[in-house]
Amino acid sequence: MSASVAVYRDIFTEDRFKQAYGSEEDTGGGVRLRDRLAGRCRCSREAFLHLLRERVPIFRWLPRYKLRKWILGDTIAGLTVGILHIPQGMAFALLTSVAPIFGLYTSFFPVVLYMIFGTGHHVSTGTFAVVSLMTGSVVEQLVPTPLEMNSSSPEAAGFEAQRIGVASAVALLSGIFMICMFALHLGFLSTYLSEPIVKAFISAAAFHVTISQLQSMLGLRLPRHTGNFSFFKTLVSVMENLPHTNTAELIISLVSLAVLVPVKEINVRFRHRLRTPIPVEILTVIIATCVVYASSLDSIYNIEIVGDIPAGFPRPQLPAINTFPAIAGDTVAITLVGYALSVSLAMIYADKHGYSIQPNQELLAHGISNAVSAFFTCFPSSATLATTNILESAGGHTQLCGLFTSLVVLVVLLLIGPLFYFLPKAVLACINVTSLRQMLLQFQDLPELWRISKLDFMVWIVTWLSVVVLNVDLGLAIGVVFSMMTIICRTQRVACSVLGRASNTEIYRPLENHNKCYEVPGVKILTYNGPIYYGNRSFFREQMSKLLGLTPEKIRRREKAKKALEKQESETVICTVERGIANTSFSSVSDFFKSASESDLEAVLIDCSSVIFIDVAGARLFTQMCTQCQNIGVSVYLANCNENVLKIMTSSGLMSHMNPQHIFVTVHDAVTYIQQQKTENVPLWTGLLSD
Repeated sequence: MSASVAVYRDIFTEDRFKQAYGSEEDTGGGVRLRDRLAGRCRCSREAFLHLLRERVPIFRWLPRYKLRKWILGDTIAGLTVGILHIPQGMAFALLTSVAPIFGLYTSFFPVVLYMIFGTGHHVSTGTFAVVSLMTGSVVEQLVPTPLEMNSSSPEAAGFEAQRIGVASAVALLSGIFMICMFALHLGFLSTYLSEPIVKAFISAAAFHVTISQLQSMLGLRLPRHTGNFSFFKTLVSVMENLPHTNTAELIISLVSLAVLVPVKEINVRFRHRLRTPIPVEILTVIIATCVVYASSLDSIYNIEIVGDIPAGFPRPQLPAINTFPAIAGDTVAITLVGYALSVSLAMIYADKHGYSIQPNQELLAHGISNAVSAFFTCFPSSATLATTNILESAGGHTQLCGLFTSLVVLVVLLLIGPLFYFLPKAVLACINVTSLRQMLLQFQDLPELWRISKLDFMVWIVTWLSVVVLNVDLGLAIGVVFSMMTIICRTQRVACSVLGRASNTEIYRPLENHNKCYEVPGVKILTYNGPIYYGNRSFFREQMSKLLGLTPEKIRRREKAKKALEKQESETVICTVERGIANTSFSSVSDFFKSASESDLEAVLIDCSSVIFIDVAGARLFTQMCTQCQNIGVSVYLANCNENVLKIMTSSGLMSHMNPQHIFVTVHDAVTYIQQQKTENVPLWTGLLSD
């Protein structure tokens, strides 16, 4: 059973609607602005506490901490992640081209600082493969690796100091960039790294990491290649030196992979049944260290080991700030990548657990983490995929997990670190490679991405190929530029449609998708589903002209017909005055055009509901179209214009060529008004019918 309801109201133009329902003009705007500024500058205890809780979130969530409910999960998760940080920190230090001890430092200081300033409850910060790889490229460019150097010589100590100085400078400059972005409220910039770009970038960077670790896994002493085509240069170099493979290190790598891969697969498949993941990385590190120490493999088979790991806290020292001009460009890319990955991870787990993060505060948290840590010989840090996933799956609830994580790393720094002297670097390389498993499997998402969006699929492919073929920094830039170009292409080729009305309703839908909707006689209703700006104005004009059927030839014929009608009407007036005889061949201009033209088009109504913005070029195009239509006797009407679009068109002089009373609130208001102009003595109301 259906019922019909009729709702009667006045026809609303934009001006009439504003008069009836708009707000009054704000005459005291200047005073109110001063009041707002004075209110913000006024200092009070409440304002200070509010600012403190906003900028130092630990003062907001710690007093509300549910000790009995959360402490066990946070403790277990924090200890589990802390154990994983030890081998990964040392392994990712190799990617950064610095000594493993600096990876442990980077696994401590940023964790503590993010716990204080961060807003992500389940985010684990520290060393990350992609950021470490990008930083390592900068270090290798400024301080290349010498092939022959005794690790215990004074020259080697100075060389390591130069390297960590550059890596710390990158961290400091990255932190400064993030803090400046926070001050300017530029947290939204991370949105330009779309999901296809981030996933393709991570996957391609994982291939770079894997190839760069082959030489350590095979026991080859090769220089690290940087710049364009570094992926292929490294691969060729490894292939050429395969005959020089250290058999002992190859066996260590194979055994390590044979242990790491299956156990990590068990951790993934049975993560819901395991209270905590099996700490296979730290177990592998301990066993490998003991085996090498007991059998003296380092001296017998020339196995490359980690070497001296000093115990204790690092002394504060100034990074190599003189390298800022040389590293600025690369640091921008490192900053954007690290921040985008961190915010993406934070948002994923925030949505999963029903809380929100503050992207701009995340800039401050990671900025302070990098800037302060840089003075303690740390390289750039960010949120990490593997440890964040483990932190959440192990039952973590709040940032307090970071406290227990940092305690584990602190114990290693103060007491246990020197025991890893005989740890083979081949084991760390294997840990690096196996930690990239999820990144390397991003290809599994491609079939679904192809089904959802062909353009996003192309963005993924272009980004991946650019990063692999060229290098990490340039490839990421190409991916972002290509993604922006696809957005421009989408706005340039937006479909323009003719709307029809569903019978007995005020609903208008495109005719190509709704064959039971019908055009209003004499009125062509058009809609354009995109912005109108300098980049697509020509396409918009072509689409409109095509749908209206107004080719240049037809426009010229109708202009000639109009001039002929005006001349004939003037002669008719003279004849009527002199002879009292009226020429009634054509009762009106409209009747003349119906007989003189190929169609009965009397009015054009443009639905602007989907026009999100318009620039000066687009507004001038509207003026030109309005003038052309008026020259051939066709009236132009607008409907559903948002305030910004209407303001720009008004400021561009459109109202000088168009009747302001032809701009309506809805399409149905305009259609009803047009139809009422054909009749006389009809009350000005709109009948809105719905079944």
